[in-house]
Amino acid sequence: MQIRHRLSILLSFLLILSFAVADAATPIPKAPEVNAKGYLVEDFNSGQPIAEKNANMRLEPASITKLMSAYVVFSEIRDGTLSLSDKVRISEKAWRTPGSRMFVEVDTQVSVADLIKGMIIQSGNDATVALAEQIAGSEDSFAALMNQHAKRLGMNDSHFVNSTGLPDKEHYTTAHDIAIISRALIKEFPEYYRWYSEKKFTYNNITQYNRNKLLWRDESVDGLKTGHTESAGFCLVTSADRDGMRLISVVLGTKSEEARADVSQALLNYGFRFFETHKLYDAGTKLTSTRVWKGASENVDLGLSDTLYVTIPRGEYKNLDASMQLHKQIIAPVNKDQALGDVVVRLGDKTVADKNLVALQSVAEGSFWQRIVDETLLYFE
Repeated sequence: MQIRHRLSILLSFLLILSFAVADAATPIPKAPEVNAKGYLVEDFNSGQPIAEKNANMRLEPASITKLMSAYVVFSEIRDGTLSLSDKVRISEKAWRTPGSRMFVEVDTQVSVADLIKGMIIQSGNDATVALAEQIAGSEDSFAALMNQHAKRLGMNDSHFVNSTGLPDKEHYTTAHDIAIISRALIKEFPEYYRWYSEKKFTYNNITQYNRNKLLWRDESVDGLKTGHTESAGFCLVTSADRDGMRLISVVLGTKSEEARADVSQALLNYGFRFFETHKLYDAGTKLTSTRVWKGASENVDLGLSDTLYVTIPRGEYKNLDASMQLHKQIIAPVNKDQALGDVVVRLGDKTVADKNLVALQSVAEGSFWQRIVDETLLYFE
């Protein structure tokens, strides 16, 4: 217990040294009352929710589905199985797909880059189906890929049966899961994310404008996607960056284009006004070390696998308290990235972060003599 107490004091001291003292705490009102079936606004870096309603309710995503479709397309490009310059033949099925259109023509050859822009900026169902067929042979097979990626990302309440978001009772997701795919797109594919901020795209002499009205209203907004069907209502996923703090807003099931924009703007303004995000520790940085018994080395350095961010009410920075809790009697061998404790960050009686402390290097089993010595010492612990 003395070790834990000293570590707690040390980590709290490091927090004080590492961060500037914040202003006085700002009173936090309730989140805005908004008319939507479900919504979520969260911080991009910490992943912490700021406000939510029915965030885990399964709802129709409409064309928000195309975020998942884009993730699969970008993954194929990253893996080298698809290129932006590849030409895609437009099938009759793609050409006939109902809903919003890029206006590609059957049997023409269109570049992957243009189809991606048609999918993102114009929300073209025809472009999306053409990409799905190019990658997987059929839209059904592409939907299977979508579900595989969704499962890997932890989107546990999502199921996709098509690439476009056309209504189907087995096609659903949640605001929480949409935030997961939004964060993944921004983090993994920054070179393609820029397309989500483009306001218009011209193809086949037809210019269409991005339906995300916040791209015109708020200069901090740089994405992401609109969606609408009669059954799903009007949906909007928004990402905005103000002074280095990025928020993601997911709004599902509003009554109109204007409503989805107004609701999203209200949630973003609330989040930026009343909350702040801080980076506490970088991934791979040594935070402490601990004794390893029966090992080739007596100590192992501990840190975090991922950079630790916290999102807290504005002005509460100075009240953060951090502590470390280490496993007892760590016995070699120890593998790199093995969890050997926890970092817990609290604000008052609320835990705002709880992350594993992991070994930053491996420790092999010690010699026979070292194991005998340590076994004797452990007997008196």
